[in-house]
Amino acid sequence: MSRVTKIKHVLKEQEADDFDVPKENQQIVRIVASRGNNLHEVETAQVGEEDRFLVSMPVKFRKNVWIKRGDFVLVEPIEEGNKVKAEICRILTPEHVKVFEKEGVWPRKFSKKRDLEEDLDEDGLFRNTNRKYVAQGSDDDDEEDDEEDTDDEDEPSRETNIAQKQ
Repeated sequence: MSRVTKIKHVLKEQEADDFDVPKENQQIVRIVASRGNNLHEVETAQVGEEDRFLVSMPVKFRKNVWIKRGDFVLVEPIEEGNKVKAEICRILTPEHVKVFEKEGVWPRKFSKKRDLEEDLDEDGLFRNTNRKYVAQGSDDDDEEDDEEDTDDEDEPSRETNIAQKQ
């Protein structure tokens, strides 16, 4: 099989509308980093000791499909090897994510709704991450005092302006 034909088959398989839910031995993980030699570090949605581990990319995906940090993949565990714990069996697209969320199999840790809830402040507005969060309780009193001071200063100047016009 030529290289072009192989790429066509792999891409066609990836684009297929095969939205089967993960099997019992399969797991949804997020790519954290590429470690070279077709190995990727991933994080699981489960909270525990082994939150991150290495997965390998099968030969059929190599040089045909590219994944980057933040992408989601479906992995199957492998027995051999101490460092590499699983092998990628499918690269998940945004359509897969939508279907899995509707089915209820998408991990809560990876849901976008959860991320959005964490970014909201008390008023329901998005928090600006570029600035430090400062409690506004003590600042309100200072601003009111400043406003009162400026009002007192403005009154004599108004009187002098009126007197000068007459």
